[in-house]
Amino acid sequence: MIRVLLAEDQSMVLGALSALLSLEDDLSVVGTATDGEAALELVLTLLPDVLVTDIEMPRLSGLDLAARVREECPAVRVIIVTTFARSGYLRRALDAGARGYLLKDAPATQLAQAIRRVQGGGRAIAPALAEGAWDDPDPLTERERQVLREAESGLATAAIAAHLGLSEGTVRNYLSEAISKLGAGNRAEAAKRAREKGWL
Repeated sequence: MIRVLLAEDQSMVLGALSALLSLEDDLSVVGTATDGEAALELVLTLLPDVLVTDIEMPRLSGLDLAARVREECPAVRVIIVTTFARSGYLRRALDAGARGYLLKDAPATQLAQAIRRVQGGGRAIAPALAEGAWDDPDPLTERERQVLREAESGLATAAIAAHLGLSEGTVRNYLSEAISKLGAGNRAEAAKRAREKGWL
């Protein structure tokens, strides 16, 4: 029996996934969570074989959750199930340690097969994304990404600096680098382009 933990912030989707996977003879849903922090606590407590998680979740994103699970419970395999059909997200998911990346519009049988494949040591990647994942590499450093995320929410340079514990000059440098790398005219445009590519 493969023990599965589900993390998804939309209750209806979470319930549907749980019900569908429970129909499989060899899969057992041992827990569910509606935010990333709760999911991490359950991973540490229940030690499931596979964690299936969304990307966009409160308190801890699915990508951050995958990285924490790899660090704290490396035996637990992670599969991302999302609406984001962007190669940038796939690259970041794989870099965070995810073994699978599927789209929510895929048939439920595909998720069950992916869980089995990942539990067996393989990978399960949405075919439409696998091809383009390495064609358009993410140019941002992790710190540039952090600063750009803060800028995207409308914070001024001083507020970003205070929040991240950096000097204002350093924040300006990171923003300038990000804007330049993305070929954007300003911080808002840079954030928009990075978000569209799946790099934020």
